Amino acid sequence: MGNLLYLIAVVLVVIWLISFFGGFYTGNIIHTLLVIAVIAVVWRLISGRGV
Repeated sequence: MGNLLYLIAVVLVVIWLISFFGGFYTGNIIHTLLVIAVIAVVWRLISGRGV
C-alpha cells in the first residue's frame, strides 16, 4: 500500500510539472491533490512507517 502512495504522489507531481511548464490549464483540483499527496507522504515518514 505504501508503494502505491508514492506512485500516486509521483504521478501527481509529474502531471503538475507538465501543466505548470507546458501552460496547460488543469484547474485547482490538481493542486489540491498534489498537496494531499505530499501531506500523506510526509505524515507516513514522520509517523515512523518510512520507506
